[in-house]
Amino acid sequence: MKKPTASIATLGCKTNQFESAALEERLRNAGYGIVPFEAGAELVIVNTCTVTAGTDSQSRNLIRRARRLNAECRVVVTGCYAQVDPEALRSLPGVSVVLGNEEKAEFLDHLGAGSGQVRVSDIRQAAEARPLEIASFAERSRAFVQIQNGCDAFCSYCIIPYARGRSRSVSPNQVLAQVQRLASRGYPEIVLTGIHVGGYGLDLSPPTSLLDLVRLLEAESGAGRLRLGSLEPTEIPDALIEAVASSHILCPHFHIPLQAGDDAVLRRMNRHYGRDQFRSLVEGIHRRLPEAAIGLDVIAGFPGESEEEFGNTRRLLEELPVTHLHVFPFSRRPGTPAAKMPGQLPPPLIKERAALLREIGQEKGRRFARRFVGRTLEVVVEGGGRRGERRGLSRNYLTVSFPGGGELAGGRLEVRVLAEEDGLLRGEPA
Repeated sequence: MKKPTASIATLGCKTNQFESAALEERLRNAGYGIVPFEAGAELVIVNTCTVTAGTDSQSRNLIRRARRLNAECRVVVTGCYAQVDPEALRSLPGVSVVLGNEEKAEFLDHLGAGSGQVRVSDIRQAAEARPLEIASFAERSRAFVQIQNGCDAFCSYCIIPYARGRSRSVSPNQVLAQVQRLASRGYPEIVLTGIHVGGYGLDLSPPTSLLDLVRLLEAESGAGRLRLGSLEPTEIPDALIEAVASSHILCPHFHIPLQAGDDAVLRRMNRHYGRDQFRSLVEGIHRRLPEAAIGLDVIAGFPGESEEEFGNTRRLLEELPVTHLHVFPFSRRPGTPAAKMPGQLPPPLIKERAALLREIGQEKGRRFARRFVGRTLEVVVEGGGRRGERRGLSRNYLTVSFPGGGELAGGRLEVRVLAEEDGLLRGEPA
């Protein structure tokens, strides 16, 4: 008998991508054949993002496209946009069910709901993490484990606390069991993911911490490599930096949201640190781990950002020993304090400032990569590059391309770096 077909379209963060992979695994186990979105499946899941008004629009466009590809398809909408504004989605043609983020845990149970149904609970009332577990990943080289969900920060530009609820941690034993399971299945690298990873464990009884968790995983998980997700600058104690420096499995890679390098802008953002504190943190990491990757998130064009304030951010980024930047042009998100702030900047100016910051990030990336020409790096082998080539990811987040076949994918390999090309490295198996 022919399997019913399903496809999943995902917008947004790594947590959403992880949860989509878990939903796909459940659909396969339930007898669905997973097909590409463009194939026009009978069942389409749109896992939405709502971080900006633009991502809301992208989500609606995906729903409309699904119906154009197959006018008879059933569309299930979930994710953060579905959580914060389900009524805006239920009335779109073809939408069968709108599910909140908590309802992902019983995803299959809701598929039989009648057309136009909304199943969205009050996520701010959720008190415990309900992690979606997954046994295998399409990408053989890296696996993801969700250790935490939600956020208590309430930055003035961000809707996520309303879309994901308060910070809720998965118990250390559950995390350990999931990491052990994936390590035993041969995944050479496991990424610990969540919305507010640095706040891990504070809500548990008794309270614990990310540092305690990684010490447990190092001692008992059997993982080859562990990589940490994004960490707030106020949640990286010296002891965690030391744990990474002395570890044989924790990758020397820090992803830290700076957002702005001016104290007045940081206050308007409701960020609880200053530029000097941030500088001290990054320089401390670099002193202890001079070859670590240090990537920063930055927002360009926040409301009221003057030329002087932007200049402060630009100079701080030029001076810090960071290796790459993720630059986001400010976008007004209805429902956040920043959307109503005076001094909204014109989009062309925001775009221009974002481009200037990206140039800084690109130059930092090239400079960091060049340091490793002539060196040998251990990489986890990922997908193909050009024909007859593979790509690999080093412990400190450098991508290396080298000759090799598909049989190498998912393994670990020593690669001698021969050259740098625009921030990417080329090499050969050592």
